[in-house]
Amino acid sequence: MTVNKAVASDRGSAITEFIVVAVLILMPMAYIVMSVMRVQAATLASTQAAREAGRAFTQSANLPAAFNAATMAAGLAFDDQGFMLPPDALTISCPSGSCLAPGSTAVVDITWAVPLPWLPASLSDRSASAIPIRVRHVAPVDLYRVSS
Repeated sequence: MTVNKAVASDRGSAITEFIVVAVLILMPMAYIVMSVMRVQAATLASTQAAREAGRAFTQSANLPAAFNAATMAAGLAFDDQGFMLPPDALTISCPSGSCLAPGSTAVVDITWAVPLPWLPASLSDRSASAIPIRVRHVAPVDLYRVSS
């Protein structure tokens, strides 16, 4: 009789335990995995955008076309990963002075912050809810390029 009473009093506890485990462990774990995946995708988008922007910049005929091509290439790279290129994220500088001269280099910097998923807009402006990403790529201009 005592065994039957113990079994009878244990009924329904598996559902309760599953709900507790799902809410306290599985949901936060799923959020952490999704956040890490979002940051990884943003990092991939940024490195691809810097590389492609540098390539497009150094292969252009003149500076206005070069800046335009670099912005378009970076925007496409961000779009491939489901992001939009922030307006002030892309900067291109030329340490040697002449950007498109044969043998010179162009430094492409992309600096922005990826917001974490599922956070309300009131929290997404704070620095704790966005992960900063900074990428730098040095793109060489071909030595045998015809100088413009």
